[in-house]
Amino acid sequence: MTKREKLWTKDFIMVSTTNFLLFVSFYILMVTLAMYSIEQFNVSGSIAGLASSIFVLGAVLVRPVAGNLIATVGRKKLLIFGLALFLVMALVYFPVNTIAWMLLIRFVHGFAFGITTTATGTIAVDVIPPSRRGEGLGYFATSNNLAMAIGPFVGLITLQYLSQDMIFVITTGMSIIALVTALFMNVPEIESKYLEKEKRQKRFKLSDYFEGSALPISIFMLIVGVANSSILSFISTYAVEINLVDAASFFFVMYAVFLLLSRPVTGRMYDEKGENSVMYPSIALFGIGLVILSQASNGIFLLIAGAIIGVGFGTLQSSAQTIAVSTVPHQRVGLATATFFTFYDLGMGIGPFLLGYLIRVTGFRGLYLAMSVIAFLALPIYYFLHGRKKAEVKQTA
Repeated sequence: MTKREKLWTKDFIMVSTTNFLLFVSFYILMVTLAMYSIEQFNVSGSIAGLASSIFVLGAVLVRPVAGNLIATVGRKKLLIFGLALFLVMALVYFPVNTIAWMLLIRFVHGFAFGITTTATGTIAVDVIPPSRRGEGLGYFATSNNLAMAIGPFVGLITLQYLSQDMIFVITTGMSIIALVTALFMNVPEIESKYLEKEKRQKRFKLSDYFEGSALPISIFMLIVGVANSSILSFISTYAVEINLVDAASFFFVMYAVFLLLSRPVTGRMYDEKGENSVMYPSIALFGIGLVILSQASNGIFLLIAGAIIGVGFGTLQSSAQTIAVSTVPHQRVGLATATFFTFYDLGMGIGPFLLGYLIRVTGFRGLYLAMSVIAFLALPIYYFLHGRKKAEVKQTA
């Protein structure tokens, strides 16, 4: 019996910690900035919402460029630059006194977030043993999922019990820890022959900014990202409507706990039996969870929905990321990572805007029922975009 390669190395723990701190900061600000902007600058709800969502726009725009720069500048240099910019932008929230400055800062902060998370996603692939890539990227993605449970909770508690400026104190502290952690990280870099080749190719090509082999699974993530955005953006408002506010505060806790419990099983399944063995059940669970969410009439059903969606969407997201980087040459892993998150962020960004119009017609229960239909339609979409190719390869092997 061959010995399994070590997964939990110092560098893997460090890059996961850095990624976790970035995403906690992201979620703290996402759930608090709209309310903060309304109270501080007396702006409309739509402008306040823009203060949150313009961050995602900045990240989407910079990711293809960051993916290209990783191959020429280097992974650690780009990560340190992005983290330094992230820290600077966290500090400049303090003196802001107009909504115009707030929007500009949020946009540039999104730039920094896009650079750093593209770098951390690429570095994670490098420090994970190839034989444990599915399992390793699953655990790495769990840092995002835990942040999604912890960030909103910390943000809302801070607004409720502490001063508004404490939001920026907390996110600044996390930014400092993330930067210091990254400074001590050992990052494998691309061989010099690849760097020289990239530098010689000065003519603009679309392939310098998007990885073609990652596009099918990235398009899939755009679609399911729209469905997932309905949860992040509207679950709190939905909970108020159905009088389940207390239970809703634990929705993402259940999401994270059950995802963590399932991670050892799903990660090994991916590595030993292939992506289809994980993706199809995960997509189905995501759809089932949305159906239960749409019909929730008490706290138990709301928390069951959180648990099922956590296992379903959390697993399909990390598995899809693994698919995106699994077949590309080493020097294009950064581009594949950037392509994947560009499309996923785009779905998460445009989702709330589009679904806001749908809510007027369907109401919140109708919204989540409609999102469950999208989730179930994602099964054949995945099959045609990627699943059947893997099945064909397995049959001919």
